[in-house]
Amino acid sequence: MVDDPALTETAATADANRHTLVENVMGVVTGVFIASFGLFLLKASGAVSGGTAGIALLLDYAGPLSFGALFMLVNVPFFALAVWKKGIAFTLRTVLTVAMVSAMSYLHPAVFHIESVDPVYGTLGGNLLVGVGLLILFRHGASLGGINILALVLQEKLGWRAGYVQMAVDVVIILFSLTVVSPWIVLLSAAGAVVLNLVLALNHKQGRYLGRT
Repeated sequence: MVDDPALTETAATADANRHTLVENVMGVVTGVFIASFGLFLLKASGAVSGGTAGIALLLDYAGPLSFGALFMLVNVPFFALAVWKKGIAFTLRTVLTVAMVSAMSYLHPAVFHIESVDPVYGTLGGNLLVGVGLLILFRHGASLGGINILALVLQEKLGWRAGYVQMAVDVVIILFSLTVVSPWIVLLSAAGAVVLNLVLALNHKQGRYLGRT
């Protein structure tokens, strides 16, 4: 049987596993780009998602404000939770990532002129990309704010898997989307939420990743 290196890590190897500044910057930029492009596919296909991104998409479909502005506004109350439970450094990284995703939401449509996206491809592919982007961000000490912060806090304090917590909240948000989009899109969005959160639940486990921020 091969030992799990995360279970045999020693004080002597802990520093070697710490991320450098360059690694953290590249990790956050990469995570933001992948996640924001996934959200771009979701919006292009008319789908919804969970978390604060899902709330922002619903409000975008229903009102005059853009997704970028709404995503930033919806996240503001959760920044206080981040300061309280995760510290200033995590909060600053999260504020930065949320701002970058908001900015990317204006960039992607400007350079990708997509007239239509197949809803199945856009919803499932978009959620898969968001999940991968979130996984990268989590591993570099950041998140996309909102429910991500709550899920990480519950995982650390109670041992609940972040992906499963996120999935439960996402189901509630997607059910509310019935007031904005068709039942078929809601069904696809629910399947997409499962895909996204399985990426997190199966890959983001305490003690299974050695990189430190």
